[in-house]
Amino acid sequence: MTPHATYRLQLHEGFPFSAAEAVVPYLADLGISHVYASPITTARPGSAHGYDVIDPTAVNPELGGEAALRSLVATLRAKGMGLIIDIVPNHMGVAGNENAWWNHVLRHGEASPYARFFDIDWSAKPLLPILGARLEDTLAAGDIAIRREPEPYLSIYNEHDLPIRPEDHANLPAEGDRDGLAALLERQHYQLGWWRTADDELNWRRFFTISELAGLRQEDSAVFGETHALVFQLYGEGLIDGVRIDHVDGLADPGGYLRTLRGRLDAIERPADTPPGPAYIVVEKILGPGERLPESWQTDGTSGYDFMEEVSALLHDPAGEESLTQLWHDFSGRTLSYHQEELLARQQLLSWSFDGQFRGCAELFATFAASRPESRGWTSGMLRRALERLLWVFPVYRTYRPEDEAPSQPAMLDAVRAAVTLHSPPGEQEVVEQVLDWLMEPSAGDPLLQTARRRFQQLTAPIAAKAVEDTAFYRYGRLLSRNDVGFNAGLLTQPIEQFHRGCEVRARDFPGSMLATATHDHKRGEDVRARLAVLSGLPEEWRAEITGWDWLAGGERSGVHPADRYMFYQTLLGAWPEALLPGDAEGLKDFAARIVAWQDKALREAKLRSSWESPDEAYERICAEMVEKLLDPGESGPFLDAVHAFLGRLQGACMANVLAQVALKLTVPGIPDTYQGCELEDYSLVDPDNRRPVDYTRRIDLLGTGEHPKLALTRQLLGLRREQPDLFVQGAYEPLEVKGARAESVIAYTRAQEGKTLTCAIAIRCAPALLDGVETVPPADWWEDTQILGPEGTGEGSGEPLEAAAIFAGTPVYVALSL
Repeated sequence: MTPHATYRLQLHEGFPFSAAEAVVPYLADLGISHVYASPITTARPGSAHGYDVIDPTAVNPELGGEAALRSLVATLRAKGMGLIIDIVPNHMGVAGNENAWWNHVLRHGEASPYARFFDIDWSAKPLLPILGARLEDTLAAGDIAIRREPEPYLSIYNEHDLPIRPEDHANLPAEGDRDGLAALLERQHYQLGWWRTADDELNWRRFFTISELAGLRQEDSAVFGETHALVFQLYGEGLIDGVRIDHVDGLADPGGYLRTLRGRLDAIERPADTPPGPAYIVVEKILGPGERLPESWQTDGTSGYDFMEEVSALLHDPAGEESLTQLWHDFSGRTLSYHQEELLARQQLLSWSFDGQFRGCAELFATFAASRPESRGWTSGMLRRALERLLWVFPVYRTYRPEDEAPSQPAMLDAVRAAVTLHSPPGEQEVVEQVLDWLMEPSAGDPLLQTARRRFQQLTAPIAAKAVEDTAFYRYGRLLSRNDVGFNAGLLTQPIEQFHRGCEVRARDFPGSMLATATHDHKRGEDVRARLAVLSGLPEEWRAEITGWDWLAGGERSGVHPADRYMFYQTLLGAWPEALLPGDAEGLKDFAARIVAWQDKALREAKLRSSWESPDEAYERICAEMVEKLLDPGESGPFLDAVHAFLGRLQGACMANVLAQVALKLTVPGIPDTYQGCELEDYSLVDPDNRRPVDYTRRIDLLGTGEHPKLALTRQLLGLRREQPDLFVQGAYEPLEVKGARAESVIAYTRAQEGKTLTCAIAIRCAPALLDGVETVPPADWWEDTQILGPEGTGEGSGEPLEAAAIFAGTPVYVALSL
């Protein structure tokens, strides 16, 4: 069943199924068809997100268990709604001692039936990098102890409990017998290690750089069956209507996995009183520039990061690109372009965080190369350099089996060839070319090649995520609204025609693809980005403002690096709560705490002046003191007045962007998702800030009033989608031509299906005309001769053009339905 509008809820112990059930009537009134829930299987106790699953076969008791789930679904069905759940096939949580499968592997080693479940290289015992120092020093400090109840186990720092193999239960060393304890450790089916060794020595696949999440082998049918049994049960009973697949690119064979999942779900006969299939399946997939989702995967589309990038780029004004780029370099003193920052981050992260995984991949390719006539004689160093340089420039998360080649893949590989040539050692380009050819050889070839290729494919994704989104995005700060998950931060804007092409392709190939503008993983909220995007049309005003702010703040004397100050000022402007006044000491104190939490994370992710591995707490304290001082009205009244005054000048332009973003998401091809609470203003920052509790009482009270412009527009368009679901889900998309003086400030299109036509026109990039006002649309005379042309019946009279000055009277959004 394809939904017509979803609403994402983050479930956890503080917001369980019962809390979700309580807001169902409100969501129904809003116009939502499906709740889209974070993972509901049993996660680590106290998990705030659910992605650290420890038992995929059971509904999480902290959410209320299966009984509470059934109650939620009953309430949804009574309102004509359904449930979509997030599932996590790539990994499981293995921290602590709660994961029974992982513990069984540690207790019994390769003899455990669960040894095949985890992606472990069994040529050595699994490394557990949980020690705060070398093993010898940890033993000497007495930080490893034996506990005997309820059965013998090892206690590390009184924090980590590890099983002892059964053969040793009857022959445990005496208390204080350090040599005996060391010998006992040697006999276990795992090896303890200093946490700093994980990046170099870990011999099992983890989720990115998180050693608390162990990779699963979904290519094994037994693993697939065991980890998905609950999903099939819930779908078969009509309790869920579909799934979102977390981190599909981590799997060995995403296409094979998804086809198997589709086949199993579609073969299930559902109860007659529940919506019929097929199941709705979307994947969390970051699409690189120009990349297309393989249709052979048999999914409904992505979870929406691609749309989030497209709509963000559309809202940015190309007029500001050169000025904003120069301002960033002038203010920050950091001279690298974005693409140079990305290259440097890729080179560093490959060396710093993925060396062990990379060595294993390179060794496999070297062994395979030695067996082939075309490459026999190449050294392991040649192969290592070729693979390394490919990872430096790879523009997408990964490649796939040739059978799953997307239409965009040949062009992508050509781009890789061109980019890697700049970095290949003289005479070794043929090695790179051969590796690229091997990546595209049919899957039925040499098993060793298949393994080597899989290791490469499972390495490109974490390199992209950690080097780009979690490093370069925190180093390059031209305009932070363009630094988010799935974004191309080197691109400030995109032409209107390119946005149209994306919509046409989605309507043709993946009309059920999700459209997101905020998620539990975003770097900053949808309205933070919409507000900051206004600056792209006002670069000189922004230069004047930030120069003045920095003078008022005493920035050069603060001890805070200018690049960090520049990102802080943007974050302050973007995330400033709507009702916060410059004299509200308590409100500013709360805001300062949020900013400091963001700033600490930003500094550590950038890995320039602090890091997670080695925090520079002295510098972080200097940065925090700057924030706390500047957000204290008793200390920095003139600074706060200046920031608040500029926000007032931007009020109309910011709301115009907010409304344009909502209107686009709710009318273009695809299934719009509203992240929890984002039907009102969303000025959140990176997690955990974007997962704060939502005030549903306020939203319920406002819904019926029509007073909040974003909420009112959301309800209006979701209501239209509910009344005309086929028009929005199946309707054709046709761009409309815009002519006249302000043609670049309008995007217009129709959705048409079986005699019904929805005409949409939305004002964009109008910031200069809206500065210093509260109106969300420029005055009529500003539009001059701007007209929207289109097919028969678009205008008020048959075939007549629409005058921008007439349709944008008081609102930047024009939507008209003709039946």
